[in-house]
Amino acid sequence: MHGKAASLHDGPLRLFHLSDIHFGLEDRRALDWAKACIEREKPHAVAITGDLTMRARHPEFRAACAWITALDVPVTVEVGNHDIPYFNLYERFFAPYKRFKAIERLVESQLDLPNLAIVPLRTTTRAQYQRFPWSNGWVTDHALDQTLAAIDALPAGTRVLVAAHHPLTERRADGKLLTINGTRTMEVLAGRKVLGILSGHVHDPFDLTEQTPAGPLRMIGAGTLSLRIRSTPPSFNEIIIAGDSVQVKARNLEKVPTPAMQIDAVPENALPPRQPQEPVAPVATVPPVDPPVH
Repeated sequence: MHGKAASLHDGPLRLFHLSDIHFGLEDRRALDWAKACIEREKPHAVAITGDLTMRARHPEFRAACAWITALDVPVTVEVGNHDIPYFNLYERFFAPYKRFKAIERLVESQLDLPNLAIVPLRTTTRAQYQRFPWSNGWVTDHALDQTLAAIDALPAGTRVLVAAHHPLTERRADGKLLTINGTRTMEVLAGRKVLGILSGHVHDPFDLTEQTPAGPLRMIGAGTLSLRIRSTPPSFNEIIIAGDSVQVKARNLEKVPTPAMQIDAVPENALPPRQPQEPVAPVATVPPVDPPVH
């Protein structure tokens, strides 16, 4: 049951928003729990906002694709910076999505639900001449044009969520820790009156509103289902949409309340918040070191 959901539905819509599952350093207990929640509760759709793998290796992709194809609900998948080959430069530059073949119909796919569309926005790139490493976000003009064209093609009155991997906030002007073109992208999406933009990358959930010259833009971030935790335990977002109301709950095995799970600012990168000025959720379970990647 992947792709578009055309069934009639008059009540609230429930979405599960997952991100950064990182097969290769996955948290098996958290993944089994999330899958059981999906099987039992049957949300109207699942949006996965990137980083399916840790190092884009073939075994990691096979495991990630097997897990995703077993979900019996409509699914859309964004590409994260960890999902583009690290070690095979030919594939990185000339066939970056080759390893998604088992789920290619889900990758950057628009989901059409009753009076709601989830529209993809690509924020990953094969290379960035402005900076190295190439892990941060960049909304190219082409990617933004594709997203805006998809939004503008929707029937009048359709509610819209945009799904991306990187949060769009631009934090620094030194060319190192930005989502390039993020500020302009937020403004034009706010001008299209989208309900919000779903993202991941920083491994802690958040629910923030950015003020732009075109109006406010809701930014909703999901945590991780991997061992690479930051300041919160593994989690996913449950999103309830009723009319233009969007309610977000950060669900987690430890049953930490949502306000204690969410960080109050988007960090500059996806590293653990180990400096005093970096955003930390109230639960503040920052690990001393990241688990090793083999």
